[in-house]
Amino acid sequence: MLVEALLALAAAGGGAIVQAAGTDAWNGVRSGIARALGRGEEAWEQRELERLDQTQAALDAATEGELERVQTAQAAVWQNRLEMLLEELPEAQRLQVAAELRAVIEQGSVDGKGQSVHNDFSGSTFEKSAVQGSGTQNNTFN
Repeated sequence: MLVEALLALAAAGGGAIVQAAGTDAWNGVRSGIARALGRGEEAWEQRELERLDQTQAALDAATEGELERVQTAQAAVWQNRLEMLLEELPEAQRLQVAAELRAVIEQGSVDGKGQSVHNDFSGSTFEKSAVQGSGTQNNTFN
């Protein structure tokens, strides 16, 4: 089971992907996420690049009325992928990948001209990559 900080990191990563799509930050975020998920395997990295391109296409195709729903869905998909990656890695690799993800998120924020992802978890428990409990979770995508 992942600790709260890593779950929050995965959530921030999912949000960073969605926020970077269509901006100057996209290429850096796209390649950094694919590299982290590919873990040195060129074929895996290529598949992740294709998945990221599908995300950008879905966001580009969304109408104004459905954009928020599509953004939320895509952020959740990538959050889940990142959680699964972090959960499967041995501790030493997990720490390395977490550092890589933080750098990608920070790069996206800087390149994206101040866009940010903010997660507040209050009174929640984390089990099997889900937020459970009577607390609140606020995800803000600026």
